[in-house]
Amino acid sequence: MPVETLTFGCRLNLVESEAMQAQAEAAGLRDVAIVNSCAVTAEAVRQAGQAIRRLAREQPDRPVVVTGCAAQIEPARFAAMPQVAQVLGNGEKLEPESWLALAASNSLRGGAERPAQDRLRVGDIMLARGASAQRTRALSNHTRGFLQVQNGCDHRCTFCVIPLGRGNARSAAVEDVVAQGRALVAEGAREIVLTGVDLTSYGRERPGAPSLGALVRSLLAALPELPRLRLSSLDAVEIDDELRGLIADEPRLMPHLHLSLQSGDDLVLKRMKRRHGRTDAVRFCHEMRALRPEIVFGADLIAGFPTEDEAMFARTLALIEECGLSYVHGFPFSARPGTPAARMPQLAGEIVRERALRLREAAQAAHRRHLQARIGRPLAVLTERGDTGRAEDFTLVRFGHRVAAGEIVPVTAQSCGDKALLAA
Repeated sequence: MPVETLTFGCRLNLVESEAMQAQAEAAGLRDVAIVNSCAVTAEAVRQAGQAIRRLAREQPDRPVVVTGCAAQIEPARFAAMPQVAQVLGNGEKLEPESWLALAASNSLRGGAERPAQDRLRVGDIMLARGASAQRTRALSNHTRGFLQVQNGCDHRCTFCVIPLGRGNARSAAVEDVVAQGRALVAEGAREIVLTGVDLTSYGRERPGAPSLGALVRSLLAALPELPRLRLSSLDAVEIDDELRGLIADEPRLMPHLHLSLQSGDDLVLKRMKRRHGRTDAVRFCHEMRALRPEIVFGADLIAGFPTEDEAMFARTLALIEECGLSYVHGFPFSARPGTPAARMPQLAGEIVRERALRLREAAQAAHRRHLQARIGRPLAVLTERGDTGRAEDFTLVRFGHRVAAGEIVPVTAQSCGDKALLAA
């Protein structure tokens, strides 16, 4: 059987899973399951453990390799699971040598019987230096390719455990990114999505400190045949002037920004150790909309942060309308071990769950408004596999019939469902 990869968490994990699968297969491994875990919430960690146990039940003789942020942060937890043959750290999982060593030693077979300590290969992620661009490769199934250009984070938000799993910020060289982007286009990508842990910090530690804006300009100049370039999650207060100009004036840079906002209350933001205030977020959205009227915004928002009261939460709900958000990822606060927020006075679980539900309801209402506002408007839609496509502003469009993937077609929808426009 081929290598199977189960991916949890962010788009970065999606990119890295494809890279790991390719490396494992190139090393000669077969009939191995790789679980690429996430640590952003306790639920994500629980789901990884559940998947490992399910794999072991369904195919007890198939070795399971566990990696990702949860494995980096809690390696002993996964090594102690009898179903796990090997735990690889985030620094080791993208090294071809790791997979070559596993294939050469044949240690995965019967690996679960080895002592837990012998099944660990997890280094100190804080010592990691440099980054290489990684890309998705399964473009027979996708028209959008993801390109990892940055890893790690130098910020220390009080709720976030990810720096412990990813290490400090480090960026791929511009020429490396361009080369990987060129390969994606050659494989058929009509859209490339740049991704990273802290994308707007791109380049600061590299010689000459190239900005994210400079990288975007270089990529667009080097790939004139690429119709669409999209950015993943951004920190609004760290967007450089060159990138602002490109967002305003470059039609191939998609008018869709996903912002890491987290809260709409200034005191909560301060306790989160964020780098922006409420006014900064609202002003940024208004300014960018003035520069490019068709732009839309998404955001991450957390409900139930420690010490949050009802008035603070109400300001987060109000931020959805004040910023004009169309796509909101709402999360209940999840205390992560080792973070300052885990030591703060916690809210009762039922309060967190109730606020998270209200946040999700507000997000759904905002997205319905977004869809309804696009009924009857001409859109350019990039078709995907099956019967769907995405407009430039990331609006999901359903065609009601199978479409050829990879075409940019004009669509004027006359109705919508809960999550998508419905094309004739």
